[in-house]
Amino acid sequence: MYLVTADEMKEMDRRAIESFGIPGRILMENAGRGATRFFLDRFRDIGSRRIGVVAGRGNNGGDGFVMARYLAQKGIRVTVYLLTESQKVTGDAAANLSLLLPLKVPVIEIPDSKSFSAHKTEMRHEGIWIDAILGTGLKSDVKGFFKEVIDFLNQSRRPVFAVDIPSGLNSDTGRPCGICIRADATATFAFGKTGHFILPGAEYTGTLKIIDIGIPPYIAEEVNPRQHLLTPDMIRSAFQARSLDIHKGHTGHLLVIAGSPGKTGAAAMTAISAMRAGAGLVTLGTPASLNPILETQVTEVMTEPLPETRESVLGEASFNRIMALLPDKRCLAIGPGIGIDPETKTLVQRLLQESNKFMVIDADGLNCLIGSTEILKNFEKPAVLTPHPGEMARLIGTTAADVQKDRIQCARDFAQKFNVHVVLKGARTVVAHPDGRVFINPTGNPGMASGGMGDVLTGIIAGFLAQNHSPELAVRAGVYLHGAAADALSKNKGPFGYLATDVANALPETIKMLSGSV
Repeated sequence: MYLVTADEMKEMDRRAIESFGIPGRILMENAGRGATRFFLDRFRDIGSRRIGVVAGRGNNGGDGFVMARYLAQKGIRVTVYLLTESQKVTGDAAANLSLLLPLKVPVIEIPDSKSFSAHKTEMRHEGIWIDAILGTGLKSDVKGFFKEVIDFLNQSRRPVFAVDIPSGLNSDTGRPCGICIRADATATFAFGKTGHFILPGAEYTGTLKIIDIGIPPYIAEEVNPRQHLLTPDMIRSAFQARSLDIHKGHTGHLLVIAGSPGKTGAAAMTAISAMRAGAGLVTLGTPASLNPILETQVTEVMTEPLPETRESVLGEASFNRIMALLPDKRCLAIGPGIGIDPETKTLVQRLLQESNKFMVIDADGLNCLIGSTEILKNFEKPAVLTPHPGEMARLIGTTAADVQKDRIQCARDFAQKFNVHVVLKGARTVVAHPDGRVFINPTGNPGMASGGMGDVLTGIIAGFLAQNHSPELAVRAGVYLHGAAADALSKNKGPFGYLATDVANALPETIKMLSGSV
């Protein structure tokens, strides 16, 4: 499912109008009519409540004028509060504003803060607000009396229905531009915007409905948006039925290099999750002194005691043995619980440079790359990196807060620059590929905020790679499945308190559900 940026949507509108020949006023009519249908479906108990439409001077306001017209024609009491002077409204928006006069829809001009103060008392009597102030093109912070109006609507304790996007929300990043409408529901047009789905934008958007306004599909294909929402249809091929004569040798062999004193659980969860995701064989390489512990934690996984340092961590002494283990493996997963001892860092960097396998790099494997990310560009096969915001910040030399300001662009820039697949973890995980495509994952919930969840994800992705799926499919399917399994647990067990091992154990049943077998 396409998700579009403001510029991509603007280009689709332009082509629909100029090349295909749909008048802009028709697109606006379709938008306002569809939004009204959703509004009435959302607020079925509207009764005698008054509706206030707060509109700006642009096309977003024009969509609001169309909604006001349709509501008035249904006998609903509606008032338009225009945040400018009528003569400053132009184009299609002006044409729709003029249609309100014969319907006797009140239009109150509020061009400045003084006028707004004068009308606040009557505005407090409105029962539901329709936000048609600012559209998807907003990039800078909301200032002036528009900021006052948005704050007033948020404080009104009345439901707010947003037209296209909540005013003040950056439609590309999902970040508020200083202040933002907190909508109960939003009707957006043609395609969802990335800001609707990435956090915190999804929280400001409320219930979202995408309204078809008549833009031909071929125009979207020509513009070719680079953002997508992950859906089950996109990843179902990863769960296809196996042939009757398949055996463990056909379903792949994964090598996991993980663990250090106090962190054997990370190693075990990664290995077990890979098998839960369908890998036929998993070998877990870990410091020799930890091997007896891990042998009791994993039953189906083979373990390999590796030479270790005096601190019982992996170092260069284990390099040759690991390289000897690699030839018959399809994938190498490295990093969970491995530590950041200087000798471990040297080992990790050398393995990454000399292995020719698909690789999943997580946790301390990423920390061992700090200051040496250039080596990623030389990989024979693009690696998969699974950082959380803090790890991503350390890789690029910034702060987690800066990463969170634009998760999509941060992940995309890194993936393209270093020719890797990036899984930027967190609420609404972002998957970015080397070609610039980005996928937003809708699955997962706050109950996943507990230790070990990342180790399980690493194992799932590596398990899919071991089964010979493409990196693109392995990453997308792994991320979606991981969140979906947690969603099932949240629904059945409670909103939190389930463990990462519970998520791993829930994988087979979730795979069954996603495959369409139930």
